Amino acid sequence: MLYQLYETQRALMAPFAEFASASAKLYSHPLSPFTHTPMAQRVAAGLDLMHRLAKDYEKPTFNIQTVRVDGVDVAVQEQVAVDKPFCRLVRFKRFSDDATALGDMKAQPVVLVVAPLSGHHATLLRDTIKSLLQSHKVYITDWTDARMVPLEAGPFHLADYIAYIQEFIHHIGPEVNVISVCQPTVPVLAAISLLATHKEFTPRTMIMMGGPIDARKSPTAVNNLAMNKSFEWFENNVIYRVPQNFPGAGREVYPGFLQHTGFVAMNPDRHLTSHYDYFLDLVRGDDDSAETHRQFYDEYNAVLDMPAEYYLDTIKTVFQDFALVNGTWEVDGTQVRPQDIRDTALLTIEGELDDISGAGQTRAAHALCTGIAPENRQHYDVVGAGHYGIFSGRRWREKVYPEVRDFIRRFNPAEPVPVPPQAVTADEPAATPRPARKVTAQAAAKAPAKTEAKAVVKVGAKPPAKAAAKRAAPRKKPQA
Repeated sequence: MLYQLYETQRALMAPFAEFASASAKLYSHPLSPFTHTPMAQRVAAGLDLMHRLAKDYEKPTFNIQTVRVDGVDVAVQEQVAVDKPFCRLVRFKRFSDDATALGDMKAQPVVLVVAPLSGHHATLLRDTIKSLLQSHKVYITDWTDARMVPLEAGPFHLADYIAYIQEFIHHIGPEVNVISVCQPTVPVLAAISLLATHKEFTPRTMIMMGGPIDARKSPTAVNNLAMNKSFEWFENNVIYRVPQNFPGAGREVYPGFLQHTGFVAMNPDRHLTSHYDYFLDLVRGDDDSAETHRQFYDEYNAVLDMPAEYYLDTIKTVFQDFALVNGTWEVDGTQVRPQDIRDTALLTIEGELDDISGAGQTRAAHALCTGIAPENRQHYDVVGAGHYGIFSGRRWREKVYPEVRDFIRRFNPAEPVPVPPQAVTADEPAATPRPARKVTAQAAAKAPAKTEAKAVVKVGAKPPAKAAAKRAAPRKKPQA
């Protein structure tokens, strides 16, 4: 019933939101006579704020048209590599007619970014993708709003999430480097662990950022809610059926508007201050600051529904049973054993001020992945960064991204591949696959030293011998 009430309220507010938008323009447009009346700017600003508070927010676009690679602007096009009922694997294909740029891009590492399925769309990682595209071939998991998935597609459990990740890794190939942001750190670690247990290839590196590997450490408000309420409470209080006006009508979901309400409730004063500052920016005519506010809240207020089975599985497995760290998690009859991972390097990243995943929760992956040599593991604390700061904004671009880029380079050594002028204008033209190179002690010794404060464990010079031997063999290239 709550979902139906929410949809009714949303439908009733829609015309008022449009009226507020039109009225704001009436008092701000230079050709309107109302613009010259007393208090016109304040009236327009108040109506514009009312419009933004009442409007419905649709899924944003990535809107990444170009990216600069080694001083050259190259075009970027989104392509769907794999289309599943609950997720699309999207590739950001880069195009250029510059032969040198093509050669550089062809030799760059391939990265799979696993976006969180926790209420927001994958476009929340837009800044992450923009930075990565400068030096990597990039894929991302674009999760589908559960209310848009028909019942005929069946349920979606946490085990299905893990299966999706494994399928995407297989699709891209052995040269993949996996980056998981927040929620997916747990299922990604499980997916890679199961691949290792079954003696399949694993990614070259896995970078885990701000995720609840061990939610018992420094629990936050999010963790406390999940741990202090019973499983039955979540079943009975936060799960609702999708109304009839959506393709997924009848599907049980954890609605996105509930997740959004929870996010806002964590820092209500901050949001109130932000909206008031937006009003003042409009009154002062500070268009740049007002546009920054709009861009943030266009993303922040756009939410999606999560499948009920997946959400409840996550609550129980990650936040109540702590099955991963207790060694009691089984997926399709196979125990999840992170200690079986040997050929994949590990980087964990945490924000000093993270109020979603507390200090030590992500770093706990090191205690689980004992099969990875200590010299192939590294942890990095981002001083002054909150949860969003580790993957978006200035600290991401200036502090975190260089760490991620250099870490991936250590385990993906390659020389630029010459590309003839008549080659296909894509970042991965159809050409003879390059042979993988072994990581030698001499090459690793030349790697630039880390200069960021609080980079705790340094990566060693040489991956395990087994990994080096495996990577010397010809590898399957990602699809063009």
